Amino acid sequence: MSFLTDFRIKIAAIISVVTMLAGTVVYAQLEGTERGVAPLASTGDFEVMGVAIDVHGDDAFDARKKGWEEAQRKAWKMLYKRTQGGETEGLPDGTLNTIVSAIIVEQEQIGPKRYIATLGVMFDRARAGSILGVGGRRLRSPPLLVLPIMWSGGSAQVFESRTEWQKAWARFSSGDSAIDYVRPYGSDSESLVLTAGQANRPSRRWWRNILDQFGAADVIIPIVRLTYKYPGGPVTGRFTARYGPDNRYIDSFTLKVARSEDIPKMMDQGIARLDNIYSSALSRGVLKTDKSLVIEDPFNLEELNLDDFNLEDGLAVEIGEGDSSANASGVSGSESGNEASVPPPTAITSISLQFDTPVVSAVGRGESSLRSIPGVTSASTSSLALGGVSVMNVTYRGDISALAQALRAQGWQVQQGAGALRISRSGQ
Repeated sequence: MSFLTDFRIKIAAIISVVTMLAGTVVYAQLEGTERGVAPLASTGDFEVMGVAIDVHGDDAFDARKKGWEEAQRKAWKMLYKRTQGGETEGLPDGTLNTIVSAIIVEQEQIGPKRYIATLGVMFDRARAGSILGVGGRRLRSPPLLVLPIMWSGGSAQVFESRTEWQKAWARFSSGDSAIDYVRPYGSDSESLVLTAGQANRPSRRWWRNILDQFGAADVIIPIVRLTYKYPGGPVTGRFTARYGPDNRYIDSFTLKVARSEDIPKMMDQGIARLDNIYSSALSRGVLKTDKSLVIEDPFNLEELNLDDFNLEDGLAVEIGEGDSSANASGVSGSESGNEASVPPPTAITSISLQFDTPVVSAVGRGESSLRSIPGVTSASTSSLALGGVSVMNVTYRGDISALAQALRAQGWQVQQGAGALRISRSGQ
């Protein structure tokens, strides 16, 4: 008995040590201090980057002040040319001071009386837009999760460590982009879920869980593959734009730098070009939200037994057993004294409606179709996804089932869920 007891004690001790080591490994994998970099907050302001400055002043402070003022003047001319396609004489410094929201220092060298720098200038969208005539609502994509994959040395990394690719996405200012980027950075369990292997897993159920966790509608997969000629020497980066749970290819290009120290600059240039590729794909209808990722309630009104419903006047009124004669005659049991019953006021319902918007004109057609339905008091698109599925907020005087029935009468195919409808035309 003593031998068996000692053996059991040793086995229990071994299991405890193994469990403790396994827990330590998992903890280390989740709690790595070099996981990723949190992305910068992106606003909707106009952004002009790469403004080169070389000015002199009475002292270092005066030179820097003159440099920033010169950057504002140059940036405004660059912004005007970008948005209007022509040249401008510029604006007074007093006006520029009121529309510039921030100065971003990319690089700077400060001497006793000289200031050399590369700056970025942010212009307030409301104030600058009113001058340029480009204010108003901008077309933006639905939220898209970014899965940045970097291949280097034969291995792929996402958030296993702080890569230059992830750092570049973190510092990218996407406020002026047509793409609504959702940029994770590998915190907590994100590094275990968002891996390079996930890009090749087409399971919609798994992708739905991930996208729901980050509040995204779909995923884009920007990939860079680095090739070093020799340590510290020239580096070639092959950039590829992919998207969706099926890892579909959009476009690719190649950039080169002469030194490894210039890799961050190459990454920034690569992201800027990828942003143009994704924005162009969105406008052309290529970057469409995968319909299989839209979670819809399987509940369908057409599958119900409509014999128990009275659809008079387009309203579904349930008729209970034993009192059908009274309700059908429109007279309640308390009307024996020839009192006319007063129908209760119809409640106003707020409904979220999903509809396909392959082109811009589909937005107006969808809103007009809803507004033409009796009882609809307002219908406006709250989330625009050109080439995908947009969302419209509808206020309706009645219940959701009545609105669904009215839409079917207009020729729409309707799927009904909890407080939401999904409509489409035949062939879409």
